[in-house]
Amino acid sequence: MNIPLYQVDAFTKEIFKGNPAAVCVLESWPDDEILQGIAAENNLSETAFLVNTAKGHYDLRWFTPTIEVDLCGHATLASAFVICSFFDTGLTSVDFKTASGLLTVAKSGELLSMDFPARKPIPVEAPSVLMEAFGMKKPVEVQKSRDLLVVFDDEGAVKEMNPDFELLGRIKDVLGIIVTAPGKNADFVSRFFAPNAGILEDPVTGSSHCTLIPYWAERLGKNKLHAYQVSKRGGELFCEDLDDRVRISGHAVLYAKGEIYI
Repeated sequence: MNIPLYQVDAFTKEIFKGNPAAVCVLESWPDDEILQGIAAENNLSETAFLVNTAKGHYDLRWFTPTIEVDLCGHATLASAFVICSFFDTGLTSVDFKTASGLLTVAKSGELLSMDFPARKPIPVEAPSVLMEAFGMKKPVEVQKSRDLLVVFDDEGAVKEMNPDFELLGRIKDVLGIIVTAPGKNADFVSRFFAPNAGILEDPVTGSSHCTLIPYWAERLGKNKLHAYQVSKRGGELFCEDLDDRVRISGHAVLYAKGEIYI
């Protein structure tokens, strides 16, 4: 079995920045063990697998090197980029059937805009291990949705932190930990850590913005937001709060393409 493979840097216009995702276009679904094996072999934060069901419609699943996840933003953006660039260049939108429902990605020039579910966080008590893991000053607040949202009061605290991933891995009831603060050149900045999902730090995380967008929209009193994920690679996101949905937009660039032989 030969599987087309594309590696795309998402949420950036530049190679070696943004978040790399592998996109595999399948004719039908193989066993899950094969999908997980491919994702582990790729060793990227996410590998997306697609099966075409109709013109402009695809089934979509996402795997980290160790688990399948219910939602991934950068690999969805990368998937839409691959479909519109290499499989159906006339499309202006792509519909993906996923574990998180129907996700639509619209294309306008080089910009790709994803319609995702909002995941509004609620205040919670900080896990006792959290501050020990960060080894830094106390956050302004801690909230929770799928992920733990940890809010600081300045961008430097987010950019400079060097967490203890073994300690973060002891927080078991969330997929990942989002740290965020007001931005100097953007409305807000963030980083994302998910050691329990096989990802110490994700370079640019679309799904975390399902939580970040409603939080910052309410706090800043604005629906349209400009965001940076201030990881080492870095990435830029253009965001909009739509009440129970969010729009997450960004660019993508092809790094490599080839075939997998199984």
